[in-house]
Amino acid sequence: MPTPPACPVCSMENTYQDEHLFICPDCAHEWSTVASEPAPDEERIVLDSNGNPLADGDPVYLIKDLRVKGTSTTLKKGTKIRSIRIIPGDHEIDCKIDGISYQLKAEFMKKG
Repeated sequence: MPTPPACPVCSMENTYQDEHLFICPDCAHEWSTVASEPAPDEERIVLDSNGNPLADGDPVYLIKDLRVKGTSTTLKKGTKIRSIRIIPGDHEIDCKIDGISYQLKAEFMKKG
C-alpha cells in the first residue's frame, strides 16, 4: 500500500486515508484522495432573447423597458447599445448608454 502524501497545509507526514479523504491529525485538515484537475478555461456562451450567441463588441437592442434601481431612469424598449462586453455573474452584459455604465441581463436584449 502506498504511503499517503504529506499534508498540503502543515507539511506533516503523519497523514492517513479514511475512505475518500486524506486526513492530517496534526492540523485537522482533510482533502480528497481524487486528484482534482483544474477545469479548462471555457468560453462562456451568453445567448440573447432569441437564442443567438452574443460576443464582445456586438450591437444589441433592448426588447422591453427597464427601470434602473435607485433612480427614476427608465431604459426604453428599442434602445440600441453598441459594443457590449460579456462579464461573469448574474448580469452578463456590461455596456454604456448615453455615457452611463450599466450591467444588464442578456434575456432583455436581441442581437442587432
